[in-house]
Amino acid sequence: AFREQPNYTWKPLAWRGLKFANRLGTAGGVDKDGELIEEWWKFGPGFVEIGTVTPLAQSPNEGKIIDRDTKDGALWNRMGFPGRGAWVVRENLRDIPVLKPTPIFVNIGKNRTTPNDFAVRDYAECITILSGLADAFVVNISSPNTQGLRELLQPKNLHRFLGGVLAAKNKSASPYTPILLKLSPDLDDTELRSVVEISCELGLDGFIATNTPLARDHGSPFPVEGGVSGRPLAARSLAVLKVLLSTLGNSKGDKLVVSSGGVMTPDDVKARLDAGADLVQVYSALIFDGPGFFGRVAHHMQV
Repeated sequence: AFREQPNYTWKPLAWRGLKFANRLGTAGGVDKDGELIEEWWKFGPGFVEIGTVTPLAQSPNEGKIIDRDTKDGALWNRMGFPGRGAWVVRENLRDIPVLKPTPIFVNIGKNRTTPNDFAVRDYAECITILSGLADAFVVNISSPNTQGLRELLQPKNLHRFLGGVLAAKNKSASPYTPILLKLSPDLDDTELRSVVEISCELGLDGFIATNTPLARDHGSPFPVEGGVSGRPLAARSLAVLKVLLSTLGNSKGDKLVVSSGGVMTPDDVKARLDAGADLVQVYSALIFDGPGFFGRVAHHMQV
């Protein structure tokens, strides 16, 4: 069994009844429809995140949607939540063994044709369809690849939107499932603090810092639209983590803080944990370094 493989067990964590054999997991976007969860488990993550899941199936954005820059260890995408929809994901999750070796986070979003005024219905529908199958839901309103989506992060919209999402969760078949908010690295520090304070006021359970930015380093080979992950995101992602933790301060309590973005080496994983993150996620490192990255981090943490 997975948990009997000591090479994958380091710094175990228990949170809200969930058990993490280690602190490193896959980020949203790696497995959009939850089709490869059992395959990922073989490589030793402490948790997996699937999605982004939307209520209805939808195709990617038109044109080129992904590229990479091996020199800078950067990955660019403008996918726009492609996937087969929440009902297909439901069936995939129902095929998973009841005794799961890791928690499963489900990242949820809205269909691109849904106006922001009705966005909360899409997130509520995902929660209703997938209730009882997700160990935590990740609310994604920070992707740069769905037009207008980030407007929901603005304080004037966030309170009403998150309140509706939490109300839907409380009415669902699994009302105690934690809800995490994925943060944008393009928020300035004042905006970030406001988002965190509103989320805490409403009783959100934690945060993922961060999604991909629209901001570009000088000389970036990528288009201005779309998000960039990998090494160019590292400094901003770490800075956001520190502002997040500073804003939470003594009120952090048992809120879960997950660091994602620019984590490319075992030392990067350790640095995020040392900075105060509870968990760490990777995406680009799996592209550039392969899925054996989980084993290399485990060895590094055990030496």
